[in-house]
Amino acid sequence: MLEPADDGLDAGEANIDRLPARRDEIDEQLQIVHAALSLAEHVPLETLEATDDLVHQAAHFREVAGDRLRLVSDGILDLGRKRLSQSCRNGRERLDLFARPEDESVDRGRLGSLLDPLLRAFDRAFVHSPQGYRCRRMKTRELEYDLPADLIAQHPVARRDESRLLVYERMSESVDHRRFADLPDVIGDALAVVNDTRVVPARIAIERPRGEVLLLERLDEDELWEGLARPTRRLQAGGRYGPVELIEHLGEGRWRLRLHGEPAGETPLPPYITEPLADPGRYQTVYARESGSAAAPTAGLHFTAELLDQLDVERVTLHVGLDTFRPVAVEELREHRLHGERYEVTSTAWEHILAAPRVLAVGTTTVRVLETLARGAPLSGRTDLFITPGFEFRRTDALLTNFHLPRSTLLALVMAFAGVEETRRLYRLAIEERYRFYSFGDAMLVL
Repeated sequence: MLEPADDGLDAGEANIDRLPARRDEIDEQLQIVHAALSLAEHVPLETLEATDDLVHQAAHFREVAGDRLRLVSDGILDLGRKRLSQSCRNGRERLDLFARPEDESVDRGRLGSLLDPLLRAFDRAFVHSPQGYRCRRMKTRELEYDLPADLIAQHPVARRDESRLLVYERMSESVDHRRFADLPDVIGDALAVVNDTRVVPARIAIERPRGEVLLLERLDEDELWEGLARPTRRLQAGGRYGPVELIEHLGEGRWRLRLHGEPAGETPLPPYITEPLADPGRYQTVYARESGSAAAPTAGLHFTAELLDQLDVERVTLHVGLDTFRPVAVEELREHRLHGERYEVTSTAWEHILAAPRVLAVGTTTVRVLETLARGAPLSGRTDLFITPGFEFRRTDALLTNFHLPRSTLLALVMAFAGVEETRRLYRLAIEERYRFYSFGDAMLVL
């Protein structure tokens, strides 16, 4: 099991304080990787432990009370109506239709096999969508999986839309292997909503003491930023380190700082990319417009201008900051805290999105904007929306995303949309089929 790497830190200092390290902690969709963990080291995926306290909490996706054949013989339809009625009354129980991974195998029998499609549709339509986990009641270890290091993409493919695309249709549970250039044929008339943020050259080296500053967010005041700086314990408020003047330590390695001049550092590439990037423009989307991110929304890196011309596209903006790439370092997912990230959407764009019959969210950052606005938030501001299994999606009908790091909030969001066990199965399949993972890797489309 992957444990937080805190060797060498003071007792009262958070893990985030070891950031930003030189190319060893930041991923696009930016997760932070613990520097003490070797890329070649496999993190075992533990089998979920049986839960005994689900009387007043929502269950795992695909859990069951017993095997399907026995449910059928006991009168599943009457039981289903009774349980659904209870669920509608108190919102705490769900109808359990599918076997959990640790349950013994089921001899479905002829009748059970015939009912499977009906049960899946019933589960999704009336139970799974509004229930599942109660929001954030999830162990962080459930976000772990085992990935061979040679599947971590070190560079982008020659042409953006030549990347592979794993297509998963939730209702039929079918999987198709395509090329990204096939996207217009797959999504039909869906409105593709993209995040048009632009990555800032945000990694600035400092000397005396030797270290780095990672710019996270430009503040409203002139030349003021929030950033991560290391080594925090050797830095002082009021000190000038090259173009950076530290003003106030905010905790967890975060500083309020003044940047003299415009950002002129390096592109903050993920830690696992050890090969030099010949063209820094490949870490920007072709539609990037609004400068302000510490990382690229990498689901959009696959698009070409020609491919965009074939789609109905709308733009939103979320500047990727600490919330997106900070790792989950607590045991309970609900204990993870978000600081909030800035977003903005024009009224014309939101009206277009509301009127669309189907919406494809390009990337997890786009999902957070859409679902923030769908809950009545203003068209610009900050969002600390934390999407975990059990979340009710109101304006996201399909999700296009890359394959994410373990123990990340981004993987939790994908599990919320596709299902926990479904996501694990798809990731296992992607590994078997040798898809490329992370920022410069391949993509997955969940319909």
